[in-house]
Amino acid sequence: MSRYMYEKSLREIQNDILRMGSLVERAIFDAVDAFMNQDVTSAAAVITGDERIDEIYLEIEDKCIKLIATQQPMAKDLRVAVTGLKILASLERMADHAVDIARAAICLSGHPMSIRPIHEIPRMARLARRMVKEGLDAYVQRDVNRAREMCSMDDQVDFIFSQVFKDAVSCMAGNPGVVTQGAYLLYVSRYIERIADHATNIGENVIYLTTGERRELN
Repeated sequence: MSRYMYEKSLREIQNDILRMGSLVERAIFDAVDAFMNQDVTSAAAVITGDERIDEIYLEIEDKCIKLIATQQPMAKDLRVAVTGLKILASLERMADHAVDIARAAICLSGHPMSIRPIHEIPRMARLARRMVKEGLDAYVQRDVNRAREMCSMDDQVDFIFSQVFKDAVSCMAGNPGVVTQGAYLLYVSRYIERIADHATNIGENVIYLTTGERRELN
């Protein structure tokens, strides 16, 4: 394979990753929206759509593995392929958490959420989705500073998560009638917190890809 064709293959893989990332971002938005509005139809669409995300994941993974196996890239070129695989894995896990949120929406259908901390969920989700977008942009641009700034946003998500946790437990202790709501709220906030953690992993991989240094930013 000529150098031109090899670099073309790497660009195609990068574009495929961005395409998958766009689908994952949308799945997160739709899942949280379905949870907030108890929209069973939208929640079901998120769950069904995950099959396509899984298909794309396997297709890109196969391309990366074949490229490594057939071209045996060295040094930085190998980092590009390996980083692609790691970012893929992070995106796939985010999509799984979006499905978890959609399932929570279906389980709570017909039971309007009255528990106070529910209002923090959209803000938490917006931060997590922004982290995903910023992480992918940093990946495309090989922008270490942008990756670091994105990872620092995880502190905000963690802070909101801790507040939601405390408030939800307090509400459940004072009103046994909202225990089920509180439990699902805790599940969903935890899923969003994990999405932010996976976004941080993307940032760490961008730094590794660009500098060759491994940094723990989570």
